[in-house]
Amino acid sequence: MRFMSLILINEDKVPAGGPSEQLMQDMGKLIEEMSAAGVLLDTAGLRPPAEGFRMHWDHGKLTVVDGPFTESKEFIGGYAIIQAKSKEEALEWTKRFLQVHGDAWELTCEVREMEEAPELA
Repeated sequence: MRFMSLILINEDKVPAGGPSEQLMQDMGKLIEEMSAAGVLLDTAGLRPPAEGFRMHWDHGKLTVVDGPFTESKEFIGGYAIIQAKSKEEALEWTKRFLQVHGDAWELTCEVREMEEAPELA
């Protein structure tokens, strides 16, 4: 089973200076452990919403809006794709990811099982 974890961050709750050196070291260790266990398939942080754009398709009409997006203070700060034997295993790995951040961060991870792509001809 493959799962995608979307890391949601409230921009008002990010610690001053962003991730600490200790957090980056601890995250590196967790990523190494997950990779060695064959659980972590891909992960990355995302650039701030102010540097992105949104495209909207509405009945044949395309609209493009550059960031920042004023409608929301919460944004996707990164993602991870993991392979787990069960939803419970995915939950445990996600819990460890959140705990690595310590008390300085407020994060939410939305975790969803991925549909398998149909075979290409």
